[in-house]
Formats: sequence, C-alpha cells, structure tokens
Amino acid sequence: MERRAFLAGAAALLSMPRAAEAQPAGKVYRLGILSPGAVPEPSAATSPNLVPIALRELGYIDGQNLVVERRFAEGRIDRLPALARDLVGLRVDVIVAVSEAIQAAKDATVTIPIVMGFGFNPVEQGFVASLARPGGNITGVLYASEGQLVSKRLELLREAIPRAARIAVLATRESDSSAQLHAAQKAASALGVKLVVVEAQGTDYDRAFAKMVAERADALFIVSSSILNRDRKLIIERAAQYRLPAMYEWREQVEVGGLMSYGSSLVGLSRRVAAYVDRILKGAKPAELPVEQPTTFELVINLKTAKALGLAIPRSLLLRADQVIE
Repeated sequence: MERRAFLAGAAALLSMPRAAEAQPAGKVYRLGILSPGAVPEPSAATSPNLVPIALRELGYIDGQNLVVERRFAEGRIDRLPALARDLVGLRVDVIVAVSEAIQAAKDATVTIPIVMGFGFNPVEQGFVASLARPGGNITGVLYASEGQLVSKRLELLREAIPRAARIAVLATRESDSSAQLHAAQKAASALGVKLVVVEAQGTDYDRAFAKMVAERADALFIVSSSILNRDRKLIIERAAQYRLPAMYEWREQVEVGGLMSYGSSLVGLSRRVAAYVDRILKGAKPAELPVEQPTTFELVINLKTAKALGLAIPRSLLLRADQVIE
C-alpha cells in the first residue's frame, strides 16, 4: 500500500481496490464495537472507524447487509460494563472490543464472539487459555506483548535526542497504561534517563505539557492508548507549541505531524481485526482461531517536524527508518 500523509487513514482504505466477496443474500449481520474512548470524528484513524471500512472491502456494507452498533465510554472506564451489556442485549453477532473494553465484553457474555482490537497480554489477563488455542469466545489481534515495544521506543527516542536526560511520559488511568509505565521505568533505568510521568486529565493537554516543561523534560514518550490516539491532533499541536520531540504509538500519528513512531500500522491491524470478524460471521469458532501477533514493526520519522523543532536526527537513525517523511 502506497503511503501518503493522509488525514485520518480512512481515505486510504476507501481508495484501495476492493475484492469484495458476496455475502449470503438477505442476511444482515449485527456488529458491536465497544471502545473506552470518545466518539471519533468520521475521518479519524481509529479502529472503530477503520474496522467497518475494512469490512466493506470484504463485502459487508453498513446499512445494507451490516448494522454497526458503536458504544463509547468517553474515557470513563466505569461505563464500559453497562455499554457491553447493552450490546449483548441487542444480540449482536460479534463484538469488537478495543483495548480496555475487552474485560467488560468478557464479563458481559460467554457466548457472543469477541474480537480483540487490540490486546496486550490476553493470557495473563485471563481472556484466552493460550494464543494458539484461545479456548473460549475471545480471539483477535494483539497490539504487542507487554513491554515489547516500550523499551525499543524509548531507546529510539534517546538515540534521536542523545542529550535527553529527562523524558516525559504522557499516560492515562487505563490499566494498559500502568503496564507500559512499569516497562518504561525498567527501560529508562537501563538507558540512564529519568522519567517524568504526567497523567492526562480529560483533554486539558495544556496543563499536562506545562508540567512537562516545568519538570525540564527534554523529550516526550506517549503510551499506547485509545484515548491518546483519539486526541492525537491536540497532542501533536501541543508538542509543537512546547517544542518537545515526541515518540508516538502509530505511524498514522507521524503522517499527520508527529515526530516519530515505532510499531505497527493502525490501518493494517484494523484490517486484521476485520478479517477475524469475517471468519467468525462465516462460521469459524473463536476458540479455534489463534490470536494474531504483529510481526512487522516500522520506524517512521517526520523530517518536516524535526526541522520545525530545530532537531537534527542522526543520519544513522534515518538510514534505519522504514519511512522518512520530508
């Protein structure tokens, strides 16, 4: 797929050639999407937007043979259980549960198939018996195993800014955030840098960035979070305003102005989630569908953003980048 700096990612999927496979005539499927985040803008590159678009490529047309029921917790994790029960009451055929929402979906049903989009440590969290044979009603796609990408991201951020002795970490109250903070502390100790942890409070990112500056942070590490991805535009704007070079979660964030990212593609992983939904709607059992782990991770660097920050990215790092945006 040819990459451009596109707004949100949805346009990229829509522009791809479609190999739509015809679905049974007259059958209308009902998909539930449960997210801890807020309702995204229609053009935003978030899995609740991208999964239905990817399903369209597979022949599932929202409003024709597919009904998509979306439920958003608006950042209030305590709302997820009730929202999950609402989807169960609607008798959806499949639930796509985004990160923090997986537990709520699991607690709400043992019969409706649940597709993780995306999980971290499903075995340790009790969602599946094993990655190879989930054994229950949950399967899906992992973002990455706990700590797998955290240490690598911190290492790359330090390599990009060798002078960085204090690195701010923008976190949330999500449980996935806590696990990443633990991994980040271990990685920071090995790198000899000090972390300044700042928790996002709603959308008051000015307060968060002011604290980072007051703590003399040299760079910024953003944890993997559906909430922070939702607010990426606000975060990217503040990072530019406060002149903090930042490491992001998704390449899509770099394509719209972030400095750098290391990981998978949100568009690509959303396509994999859609593929699981497709297989389940065609009769596959979640218990027998192995949980998928990403095998390709890409380093993406935005040189335009680096220049705006007055930052010279080491040539050795640029040569290793999978994509350099100029």
